[in-house]
Amino acid sequence: MKYLYFFILVFPSIFINAQNNCDEANSYLVSAYSHVKDAYEANNISHLKYYANRSLESFKLSKKTLTTCGCETALNLADKSIDLLAKVEYAETYEDGRFYVKRARDISKESVIEVDKCSVATNYEDTTEITELSDLQNEQLKLKQQQEALKLKEAQIKAQLAEQKEKQLTLKKKQLISSYKSAIASNVKTYNESLKICNCNHKLIEVNNTSTDLLSNSIEEIKTHYINDMKTMATVYMDTLDSCSTN
Repeated sequence: MKYLYFFILVFPSIFINAQNNCDEANSYLVSAYSHVKDAYEANNISHLKYYANRSLESFKLSKKTLTTCGCETALNLADKSIDLLAKVEYAETYEDGRFYVKRARDISKESVIEVDKCSVATNYEDTTEITELSDLQNEQLKLKQQQEALKLKEAQIKAQLAEQKEKQLTLKKKQLISSYKSAIASNVKTYNESLKICNCNHKLIEVNNTSTDLLSNSIEEIKTHYINDMKTMATVYMDTLDSCSTN
């Protein structure tokens, strides 16, 4: 009689555990199917690979529960999806990646159907309650995906803003360099005309046209460079003017 009691106590525990594992496997497979659909709808290879990888991770998690759930068909379909999605990471073109994603999407849909069958076989809950739970899970997954998409969009916007700031800074540097070069050229012209009026027999002062890439320097470094150039040319002018007055 005590063995009968033991069986009565243990059997519900085994049943409930299998039921819970099927429900958990269902959740992972629904997640995997949702991600692979997003991968198929992606319009670039980067997003395609991102969601394909998310789907792959969900399928891997589902295998742990599918084994104890006893849903052999769903397990086999999950393995096929894993094999296909693992190839997406090494796809060199968007078309190649989408080919594997499309096949994985179709197979993953079948796996969801199969695990639902297993859940019904081990679950005596009302069908309406199961549908409502699945809908809630889908809504929860959809919300998480929207949050992830927002984070991804935020990162893209930050990168675009940083790129725009860099372009603006480069333009500002170019304008500053152009202004300094124009000022120096004007100064040199004035120096030479003044020396000519003074009848100085001298070699004309020339602009220092040494090619230097200053765009990688800071704004302050560019200013310092050209101010030093202007000081040097002013010194040359004064020295030349002094030499003229002593001759």
